[in-house]
Amino acid sequence: MSDRSSLLKMKMSALALSAMLIPLLASRAAFAQPSPVPAPAVPGEALAFDHNKGNCLTCHVIKGGDAPGNVGPELSDMKARYPDRNELAAIIYDETKRNPLTVMPPFGRNLILTDREIQAIIDFLYTR
Repeated sequence: MSDRSSLLKMKMSALALSAMLIPLLASRAAFAQPSPVPAPAVPGEALAFDHNKGNCLTCHVIKGGDAPGNVGPELSDMKARYPDRNELAAIIYDETKRNPLTVMPPFGRNLILTDREIQAIIDFLYTR
């Protein structure tokens, strides 16, 4: 067989192989796509549950949260417990002012959360 004939057979084999692999790869790609995560009902929910931001579940039980902690109080009925949003915002911003022995991080003072993010978390907590 000539080199030209061998090269032609190799190209045809490669085309046949790719014709078989492309549909297989396409079907696998469909399975590999991450399913869309539904957006939280209240924007502060994502912040409260985010391990790099609020991380509230590390210490608190919050309805709808997975694997909650038990260091801090349960965050339920927050609107009735803290009708003054400013009081709750001050706790989140820097609880050490009210309780110097707290283990709660000063989220605002340490620039972990912005004032807007703290307000969003309060909006979320008021739904619980």
